[in-house]
Amino acid sequence: MPIATSNIKLEMDEVARLAARYEVPVEDAVLIALNLYGISSDSCQHRARVGVTVVSVPRVSWKVIVPLNAAGSPFRLVDHDLHLGRQCIGTVQRIDADEAVGGYFRDGGRAATLNPNARSRCVGCAFCPNTLEAAADPRFSEERELTELLAALVEQHPRRNLNELREVTVSTGCFEREDAAVAHLVGLRAALGSQGIGARIGFLTSVIQSDAAFADLAARVAPFVLRLTAECFTRRDLLLKASKARLRRVDMPDLLRRARQAGLDTSFTYIVGLDPLTEMRAGVAALGEHVTEFPNFQVYQAHNSIMAGLRTPGAEQLEFYLQARASIEQILGGRGLRPQAWECYRPLWYFTFAGERLVRV
Repeated sequence: MPIATSNIKLEMDEVARLAARYEVPVEDAVLIALNLYGISSDSCQHRARVGVTVVSVPRVSWKVIVPLNAAGSPFRLVDHDLHLGRQCIGTVQRIDADEAVGGYFRDGGRAATLNPNARSRCVGCAFCPNTLEAAADPRFSEERELTELLAALVEQHPRRNLNELREVTVSTGCFEREDAAVAHLVGLRAALGSQGIGARIGFLTSVIQSDAAFADLAARVAPFVLRLTAECFTRRDLLLKASKARLRRVDMPDLLRRARQAGLDTSFTYIVGLDPLTEMRAGVAALGEHVTEFPNFQVYQAHNSIMAGLRTPGAEQLEFYLQARASIEQILGGRGLRPQAWECYRPLWYFTFAGERLVRV
């Protein structure tokens, strides 16, 4: 069933005008809008991984995760051509179902994301689309099972060589207790070590909060990056499941500070479009003082009318996200941190960051 949304009126000349106003490449503005509005097509897929190029830079391909049944979207897929209003603005090379699976590769095989604790069974947060996905991800609890997962990933690796891995990210919201999360990470480090893999482990979480846990991770799991799942700064009791909502906004900066003090790398994840821009700016500034890696900022996607109602006022418009992008660049740009294209499928940055080129074209 197509997503029930009102028709969005957006033409290429309007995108170009906004891009010029906020001094961003028009290609970046187009791709942000694509994440925001999804694609209208004959497909019934509510969420898919899509490889896309824009016509002005055909040598650079981007992977985005968007609904393909967004009936009100200004983006239309006709055969392999992607149209915005009356103009063909890109080409879609590949479409894959966005299933919740045990693991997959990013960054050309140099990074892997694992879903080792049945992400698809997570009750999830109000804004999260994971409950819409097909379930193909088992729950892993023993080191032997993690080793079996790594063995299966070898067969999927572009060069069948997991020693190329520089980063292994654990992406699941299903660890409700700190001790269970730490124990799993210790087991993962052992499983990686048995394969001769020394990659840094990253963990998206809000349940690891104690100094004792940080010390344990530094001693037994490092190199390690704690990616705090902040997600939003307002309406946390409404938007987040209980294990995330229990972490108060005011406590987040100190949590990251203590993790850094223990010798861990730090970052956070944030969904742009749930908070007013003033609240976003204040929260990002507070957390930004305590991160060693550029945070993961994602464009909020509404996959149904209920999720659309969760947006903060104004966040249904492309300009909101260009304003957010400019604010974040102003807050974090001086820290020397830059977004990595492979870390996020719904980012605010593609070809440039604060005028600096991120991708060779």
